[in-house]
Amino acid sequence: MTVLLATHPLFEKHDPGRWHPERAERLAAVAQGIEEAGITEAVAPFEPRPAPEAAIERVHPGRYLRALQELSIMGGGRIDADTAVSEGSYEAALLAAGAGLDAIERLDAGEAEVAFCAVRPPGHHATPTRPMGFCLVNNVAVAAAALADRGERVLIVDYDAHHGNGTQDAFYDDPRVLYVSFHEYPLYPGTGSLEETGRGEGAGMTINVPLPAGATGDVYRLAFDVLVAPVVDHWHPTWLIVSAGYDAHRADPLTGLGLRAGDFADLTAQLCELVPAGRRLLILEGGYDLAALGLSVGASLARLVEVDYRPEPATSGGAGRAVVEAVRRIRDEAGWP
Repeated sequence: MTVLLATHPLFEKHDPGRWHPERAERLAAVAQGIEEAGITEAVAPFEPRPAPEAAIERVHPGRYLRALQELSIMGGGRIDADTAVSEGSYEAALLAAGAGLDAIERLDAGEAEVAFCAVRPPGHHATPTRPMGFCLVNNVAVAAAALADRGERVLIVDYDAHHGNGTQDAFYDDPRVLYVSFHEYPLYPGTGSLEETGRGEGAGMTINVPLPAGATGDVYRLAFDVLVAPVVDHWHPTWLIVSAGYDAHRADPLTGLGLRAGDFADLTAQLCELVPAGRRLLILEGGYDLAALGLSVGASLARLVEVDYRPEPATSGGAGRAVVEAVRRIRDEAGWP
């Protein structure tokens, strides 16, 4: 088994400011985690190409990109309290969005069974019209839109601790994309409630699992069995994209969930069994404790290449089972699988 790894030195040029949690050292932690997992020989690195403007405009129409470019050319500045652009941010954002597209081409060509994009800035909070939450361009949505436009049925699973409001907004009424989010609630950005289930032709195609602080891996595994597996069996997705955020780790400074590296290994492996090899794409989102990020990425990718590396055990006994049951009731009452 081989994992394609998208990475590029220009990702370090995105500088959201001193002491910002989304810092360049995160990618060094990812690289260290892969090395400590002992899977370097199973990883095939590549430097992605920038995303074409037309590909990004499937998600972010109009002057969205031009505004980011102009701000970057002027030396950068703040978009909101959490989100900033530096001189190198525009180029990094194009590369981050292009990584998923490049990985899809390489997977189509049979170069590997799965791809992991170690990119920054992250993307899942960027709505079609607004950068926010550390995110400039929605990398996952750009990749999913490209696949959907060529006729694929795309399953996006987002296990970042923060709800991916931007990804949800991009596909809320789109029957070609099934969006599933496991996240802490209430927490930034305040979206992702039980009642947010899709609209119009996309009704039932959004599944939010808003978990309380302290939720552990057994709750995620229950949600997989009770919520994800049944809808997948009914809908038969042809591609999987994972918004791979590792800030649900119990050591993360920005969140209150209770996962460990073993949980990310198990969840990632379960998810990747839902679609055939060669149609599995993971794109990095959050994860702000460097040690926890490295351990979690290493454990996740090791499972995908059939290496037994579990630096931390899976967890159980935390809160959240009632939320899974509530989501199941909503879907049953609506007649959705």
